[in-house]
Amino acid sequence: MRIALITPEPGHPLLAATTALLGQGHEVEAVDPAAVDVLPGPLADVYLLKSRTPRALALARDLAARGAAVLNSPAATALCQDRLAMAELAGRAGLPFAATRACASATALADDPDVALPVVVKSHHSRRHDLVARADDRVQLRALAAEWADEPVVVQEFTPNSGWDHKLWVIGEQVFAALRRSELSPGGRGPTRSLPLAELPPGWAELALRVGEVFALDVYGVDIIDAGGAAPLIVDINAFPGVRGQLGAPEALAELALRAGKK
Repeated sequence: MRIALITPEPGHPLLAATTALLGQGHEVEAVDPAAVDVLPGPLADVYLLKSRTPRALALARDLAARGAAVLNSPAATALCQDRLAMAELAGRAGLPFAATRACASATALADDPDVALPVVVKSHHSRRHDLVARADDRVQLRALAAEWADEPVVVQEFTPNSGWDHKLWVIGEQVFAALRRSELSPGGRGPTRSLPLAELPPGWAELALRVGEVFALDVYGVDIIDAGGAAPLIVDINAFPGVRGQLGAPEALAELALRAGKK
């Protein structure tokens, strides 16, 4: 079987470990989306879409249109980059997602006299090194506007919580979990530590799997905060995250790729 990785970083720990497993009897190749626009010739049996750049999505759309199996689909991947569309779909499906509204720019948000602080401000379009920040007062809001003036943003009401993000990752039907100090906490983002599924609150693993059904995702991450005994609150969903340091993750990804390639 031929498996192709759409990524500029085939040495990423998850991908490298998965490649080592698949390389025992299968052909694995990496495709840098920055270097090609179209892949000629016979299609691979399955493509793993790890990159989310415009060029990667365009390449994946072309492959999917030609009948290739692409995980995650380019449509599902693109949806998770639009934070407003993500929140709206989650709301329609009854998922406990943070209330989210859009604003034309960070400057427009800072000039809005009706914004109720504190808030979490994020780039409307999710990407590397985008805006994710908490503003507790007008001074902080204006500081964000000074740095990100014309950036289209989404705004979420800040929900008091423990300061720790529960990171849930799903590969196929396998759920992995970890705790990470939130980047919005006073001390900033801290290290990630694995969390046994048995230590998750009841129903959280099932909630993560439900997200995959709603968003048509095969490999994804769900960020959940614990608001102190209240229902879990989803604050972000990511297509094909890194899933670093999770025992069994490369095996799950290799199994998923082989299963998809046989369809």
